[in-house]
Amino acid sequence: MGRGRRRINPTFPRFLRRWSAAGRVTGRLWRRSLQLRVVVSTMVLSLVVLLILGFVLTSQITDRLLEQKLRAATEEIDRARTSVERDLAGGDTNASITNRLQQTRSILTDRDVGTTPASGVVGTFDTVLLVPAGPQDSASVGPADEIPDNLRAMVRGGRIAYRYSSVAENGGKRSPALIIGTPTATGVAGLELYLVFPLTNEESTVSLVRGTLFTGGLVLILLLAAIAMLVSRQVVIPVRSASRIAVRFADGRLKERMPVRGEDDMARLAMSFNDMAESLSKQISSLEEFGGLQRQFTSDVSHELRTPLTTVRMAADVLYESRDDLDPVNKRSVELMNSELDRFETLLGELLEISRHDAGVAELAAEKIPMSIPIDGALATVRHLAADTDTPLVLDLPTEPVIAEIDPRRVERILRNLLANAIDHGEQKPVTLTMRSDGDAVAITVRDRGIGLRPGEEKLVFNRFWRSDPSRFRRSGGTGLGLAISIEDARLHNGRLEAWGEPGAGASFRLTLPLVRGHKVLGSPLPLKPLGARKATGRE
Repeated sequence: MGRGRRRINPTFPRFLRRWSAAGRVTGRLWRRSLQLRVVVSTMVLSLVVLLILGFVLTSQITDRLLEQKLRAATEEIDRARTSVERDLAGGDTNASITNRLQQTRSILTDRDVGTTPASGVVGTFDTVLLVPAGPQDSASVGPADEIPDNLRAMVRGGRIAYRYSSVAENGGKRSPALIIGTPTATGVAGLELYLVFPLTNEESTVSLVRGTLFTGGLVLILLLAAIAMLVSRQVVIPVRSASRIAVRFADGRLKERMPVRGEDDMARLAMSFNDMAESLSKQISSLEEFGGLQRQFTSDVSHELRTPLTTVRMAADVLYESRDDLDPVNKRSVELMNSELDRFETLLGELLEISRHDAGVAELAAEKIPMSIPIDGALATVRHLAADTDTPLVLDLPTEPVIAEIDPRRVERILRNLLANAIDHGEQKPVTLTMRSDGDAVAITVRDRGIGLRPGEEKLVFNRFWRSDPSRFRRSGGTGLGLAISIEDARLHNGRLEAWGEPGAGASFRLTLPLVRGHKVLGSPLPLKPLGARKATGRE
């Protein structure tokens, strides 16, 4: 038994997998094809209508055949009763009851039924003469065993009655029949007459009608399916054409238009679609032109500001070097001017960098290096910020070196921005930098435990110049473009930069990069939401 189960069990899951795969393919076709749904719905509804119609027609035809058969059988039994009464009244009274009944039955059987008007409906029939047990001996001729007891009881009560039953044929097979009985007024007390009418012809007629209806219904369903396919095709083809053109339009082919044929509803749909596409094309072109002018303006302004800024920087450096010779008020002014010039230079550099990303000309100078190099560079840049704010920096790095094909300058800038942002909002609580790799990608998370993010802000933090609290002081002197540039640098690596946060529980930023340039990031070795953090509605 155990070996049998081992042989059977692998087959059943394989069958289930194939069945589920077929179900998924069928479901996909059903969801994606309007024409298939129309054709199948038409066939199903037509089948239901034909089944109802076939049932009604078959029932009506069967009832009419049986009603006609019963009417003819009633007329026939009246004639047979008269014949039996006449024959027994003038027969040999000295013969036995059985002989007299056999003689009478032979007369009924030999009688030419073709001379009667209803002979075509009645057809052939068998006769049963039966005398129940009573004062004289019981006797019967014909297939008396086929007469139902309830029918005999009704005839014995003096009524003409009938029943639909089944009788045995010569081959032993039972077939439907109409049995009708009547009492007689003869010298044989209690004589009952029964006529057995086989319903084989009627059954054949009903079977023929059913077969004809089935064949006609099948042909009609196929014709309706073909008609539904042709009709739905006239509607589906323009819709599919509109779908294909809409996809091309979304891919940037703004000149794509639907062909207009005729003046019907589909033609009007095509004209409306083309008008919409023309309007959208003009608006998109206008927006692209405006965006290009805006990017060009930002780039030109940034370049043009570098020359006067260089001159101002040289003069400011001279004043800053001799600040000790100035009075306290001028000395403070020179120091403020020097720090603001530093911030202004950073802002110009970031404006130039973001304009390169917008123009699509940013280049990736990738090389295979240990990830510890950009991490050490970023930490060296922000250590003075951490020292000034008494913010502990905690590192959680793997013992084995992680080699990745990256642009070290851009990755270092991403990590520098994330660490500076965490120090600014960390409320002097520890900031943790964690790195892990799974062989396909490397992930770095920067986690602070400060003010955190409100629901929905995890997407807004990457917007340009966005600030959760505009009145909050920035210790790092950020320009508001750091995270916007960081997410562009991550995308340039085919990576991802994501944020999570809860009010009062801090925030976590996760950078995920492929280890090989050009590969896609399918997952991340580190979770975005820190373990043990409360679940926040509207996050992840």
